[in-house]
Amino acid sequence: MRVDLFDFDLPDERIALRPAEPRDSARLLVVNPHAESRPHAESVPHAESRPHAESAFSDHRVGDLPSFLRAGDALVFNDTKVIPAQLEGIRHRDGAGGQQVSATLHMRVGPSRWKAFAKPGKRIKEGDRIAFGHSGESCLLGSLDATVEEKGEAGEVTLAFDLSGPALDEAIAAVGHIPLPPYIAAKRPEDERDRADYQTIYAREEGAVAAPTAGLHFTPALFEALDRAGIERHFVTLHVGAGTFLPVKADDTADHKMHLESGTVSAETAARLNAVKARGGRIVCVGTTSLRLIESAAEESGEIRGWSGATGIFITPGYRFKAVDMLMTNFHLPRSTLFMLVSAFSGFETMHAAYKHAISTGYRFYSYGDASLLFRKDK
Repeated sequence: MRVDLFDFDLPDERIALRPAEPRDSARLLVVNPHAESRPHAESVPHAESRPHAESAFSDHRVGDLPSFLRAGDALVFNDTKVIPAQLEGIRHRDGAGGQQVSATLHMRVGPSRWKAFAKPGKRIKEGDRIAFGHSGESCLLGSLDATVEEKGEAGEVTLAFDLSGPALDEAIAAVGHIPLPPYIAAKRPEDERDRADYQTIYAREEGAVAAPTAGLHFTPALFEALDRAGIERHFVTLHVGAGTFLPVKADDTADHKMHLESGTVSAETAARLNAVKARGGRIVCVGTTSLRLIESAAEESGEIRGWSGATGIFITPGYRFKAVDMLMTNFHLPRSTLFMLVSAFSGFETMHAAYKHAISTGYRFYSYGDASLLFRKDK
C-alpha cells in the first residue's frame, strides 16, 4: 500500500509532554468497527460517562476499562523495563582527539555488544573508539568505552564495549539518559520525573529503549478493579528498540524494512493464553509490542506457542490476525508502522475516522498521551 495513505494532519498542541495524573485518568477512545452503522460518539449525549455508549467510537477514561471486558478475558502486558540507553561521548580515531557523538542503544546482541543508532552517523567508521560519559558521574570515573565493530545503514552501528554483562549494565545506568521519544525531546530535556513517568508499574526485564506506552496508564487501583472483574493478567517480554521511532521513508509499505526486536513468550504463558481462548475468553493485548509478540508466537491455527527470538513482524491492512482479539494502545504518528498496524486491526477507514474524532475532541497523542481500546474488525 502507498505510505501516504496513512498520513493525517496532527496539530502540534496535541502532542503530550507529560502523562495524565493519575495515570488511569487519561482518556480512552473505544473503537468498535462493528458498530459503524450506529451514531458516532459526538452525537451521543454524555458518552464520556456512559461505558457502553452505542457508537462506532465513544469517549471514556482508562479507569473505565473493566467495563469493556468480561470475566475470563486476559490482558497481556509487556514487562520490559526501559534502560537509560541514550549515551553521549567523544569519538577517537588513530589516537587523535575526536568529535562529540550521540548513540541510542536499541538491541543487545551479546554480553558486551549493542546495536545502536549513532549521530552523526556518516562520520563514524568501523574501528573508531568512543568514550562515553563524563568525569565524576560514575564509579568508572565517567568512562564507558566502546569500539565501533560494524557500521550498517541509516546510522546504525554495532558497539563492542570494554565491559561486559552486569558491569556493562551498571555503567550504562550510571552514564546514560532516558531516551525520550524525539517528538518530546525536541520540546524539552529529559528530567528526573521521566525516570518514573516513562516506566510501567510492572516493568521487570531490563532492555527496552522505549516504553510500551499503553502500559503507562495502569495503576494499582486499576489492577484491583480488573481483579474484581475477573480479568486475568499475563506477561510477555519484548524489548522495544529505537527503531519504533524511525519514520517510514519508503513510498510503498512493501519496501519498508522493520528493525528487529527481541522478545520471549514463556511456554507457561502460552499454555495459559491458549486455555483462555479454549473457554471462550478474549486475548486483549496492552500495547502494539505485546500484540506483535503474540502474533509472532502464534500458529496459523491461532494456537500460541512458547517462543523466543527476534521479531521483525510488519502488520499492515490485509494481515490476518491469528490470536489477538482486542488491543489497547496509544495514538500513533502519521505514516508510522503503528498507525498501519491499528488500521489493519480495526479497519483503515475506521481508524482514520477515529483519529479525526480524537484530534477534533482534544485527545493527547503519542507516548505520554491518551489511549484507545480497539475491537478487531474481523471478529
